[in-house]
Amino acid sequence: MVVVAEGGAARVSEVQVREFGRVKEGRVVVATLRRGPVLVEVINWGARIIQLHLPDAHAHTSDVVLGFDNFKAYQNASGNPYFGAIVGRVANRIAGGSFELDNVHYNISKNEGNNTLHGGKIGFDKVLWDTEVIVDKVNASQYVQFTYNSYDGEQGFPGDVKVQVTYRLTSDMDLLVHMTGKVGNKSTPLNLAQHTYWNLGGHNSGTILNNTIQIVGDKITQVDDSLIPTGQLKKVAGTPYDFRMPRVIGSQIDEVKVGYDINYQLKRGKAMKVLGGTYVHLAAKVRDPKSSRAMEVYTNQVGVQFYTGNYLDGIVGKGGVMYKMHDALCLETQGFPDAVHHPNFPSIIVPAHHEYQHIMLFRFSVE
Repeated sequence: MVVVAEGGAARVSEVQVREFGRVKEGRVVVATLRRGPVLVEVINWGARIIQLHLPDAHAHTSDVVLGFDNFKAYQNASGNPYFGAIVGRVANRIAGGSFELDNVHYNISKNEGNNTLHGGKIGFDKVLWDTEVIVDKVNASQYVQFTYNSYDGEQGFPGDVKVQVTYRLTSDMDLLVHMTGKVGNKSTPLNLAQHTYWNLGGHNSGTILNNTIQIVGDKITQVDDSLIPTGQLKKVAGTPYDFRMPRVIGSQIDEVKVGYDINYQLKRGKAMKVLGGTYVHLAAKVRDPKSSRAMEVYTNQVGVQFYTGNYLDGIVGKGGVMYKMHDALCLETQGFPDAVHHPNFPSIIVPAHHEYQHIMLFRFSVE
């Protein structure tokens, strides 16, 4: 279902909608948001970002997210890199594809060996969301809202959840992503993540290992060889994971096997007020030296997964570009992975009749 709201005053940002493909559930549409020099395209298949155009130091604009040119490629992606998607019902990994909640044992969809990754075989990235263009009369702008009703038992998870995601350009260089989940009459784990692959030099510009990154976290959730948390938090000081101060991504990457793929426990970085009063805090900052583009990521979540595109080898993307290992990075703000098995981790269980809220602010600049 696609709804375009009516009315509104003169707008500083507007949304245009066009068809991108079809599935048996309905139309796949692209919604284009424009404001100042920024253009963002999102689709209702997986509520995902498929394009984001930013200017560089010379006012040249490039698309800085990896993806595909057509819907079929997203639908049939080999190896499923989750380009730009909202992943859930539970992002990241759940060991053994099972958990217990309220004295009930749940077996959930396994899609990474014996484990569950990003919600299972048919997670939120592989379903059609309803689309609505919302007119914000107060701020004289429009934004896009995607809605998906996840049913009790979907991929094995308990309870109904009404999930909504909004994308809005709140200034000429800011993108606000707001994820919510209204839980029905059963408590359930809920932990969404926005899974865009970023390359601030342009999606076709090659490695991100020369970028600098700062991550506002002094501990990581230690993992085993299957990337399942052990339950231990490990200080980053004196390790290749220490990005408390800005550092080149590739400077110690050879010391962490194929690359970074780890959750950081976030500290409270500098704060920004969004959505009329909610505070989000700086999680990470990335800068590309060639284009001088920079991106700050703010969130209200306790963790962020830093991933350096370790398994991108040989994926053909936009314009026939071959995406290779380390050609992009992901910064997935989230609850801790496998939290359902670790009582010492912040809980990701949302009680019945309660609401989940996840906010991300992407602040772009040239510096």
